[in-house]
Amino acid sequence: MKIAFLSYSFTEYSVRHANEMVPDHEVLLLLPQNQMGEAEALVDPRVDYQGFHRPRYRQPFQQLRTIRQILRAIKKFQPDVIHYQNGHLFFNVVLPLLRKYPMVITIHDPRQHLGDRESRLTPQWLMDFGFRRADQVIVHGSDLVGIVEKEIGFQREQIHVIPHIAIGERPEAPADLETGPNILFFGRIWEYKGLDYLIQAEPLVSAQFPDVRFVIGGTGEDFDRYRRLMVHPDRFDVYNDWISDAERARMFSESSIVVLPYVEASQSGVIPIAYTHGKPVIATTVGGLPDMVEHGRTGMLVPPRDVESLAAAMIELLRDRARRQQMGQAGREKLARECDPAVVVRQTLNVYEEALRCCNKATSRRASGAESNSSCEVVP
Repeated sequence: MKIAFLSYSFTEYSVRHANEMVPDHEVLLLLPQNQMGEAEALVDPRVDYQGFHRPRYRQPFQQLRTIRQILRAIKKFQPDVIHYQNGHLFFNVVLPLLRKYPMVITIHDPRQHLGDRESRLTPQWLMDFGFRRADQVIVHGSDLVGIVEKEIGFQREQIHVIPHIAIGERPEAPADLETGPNILFFGRIWEYKGLDYLIQAEPLVSAQFPDVRFVIGGTGEDFDRYRRLMVHPDRFDVYNDWISDAERARMFSESSIVVLPYVEASQSGVIPIAYTHGKPVIATTVGGLPDMVEHGRTGMLVPPRDVESLAAAMIELLRDRARRQQMGQAGREKLARECDPAVVVRQTLNVYEEALRCCNKATSRRASGAESNSSCEVVP
């Protein structure tokens, strides 16, 4: 099969997919070269990787040049299927030009998140316009199926739940550099991530563990408002910047617990990284997070916006290192069972085959003059 894998972001995620597919399929990987960073070194040489420049949104002429470059690469490659990741303000507009190719779209975020100013640069109606060009769609959590079905208009049989692929290097025995109670919050910082609730929980945790450290790694909105919430700023180690893969690995290795206090969510790439490093996860019961965190086995689930429950969960796990290690091992086993690239790609290839079958049926019906009811044509 010839697969064109296109994304304006999700670089390591996309590389992991392409690398797993290329032994048995031809893969054209189209990613923004100016955002690849260390992920570029991971690309399997058998993958036909073609980088493009991702301009700023306020550069429309450069956007048009990039779009033309991508379209030319796809048409020259003549794929059997296109796999597009989420969407993009400018490229969504030209998706009808690719209607001849079966298309699968992974919908990472069906709806825009609270406070995420970056995603709000693209109107929701334009994201939905792009989503509706798909013949089949993939989501990373069962909780998202209803949203995609009811609010975007797909039929249930067009929606496939496939876990987030494992990212980060996975050593046989993950380094455990924990030297004391260490709570890690990692990733993009927007209002929906609920970092303020973690900061508010700090005094409750510190009352039980005076030497606890709260590590925050990532960029996003203005961090000053979070600093103003800190009762004990000296207990926080803040890395409000881009973080290298090596630094990311160090942060996870040194952590006792990884915490996701989100108030909204679709899915999270942070949880697979935590499991890669054998760390338990405390997350809220929102979006697809409960699919990834098995309460009492790989971590703990708490209600969103509940500071006391969040603090209690952290205190409970900090008191029992052996239990944390057991949960971390269970997380690694879950990762291998559900999120290993071989497992994820096998399911993804099945979706490609379904897209091909649907579109071939639709083409045959049109050729015979019959009215088609193929799922390739049910989405307006």
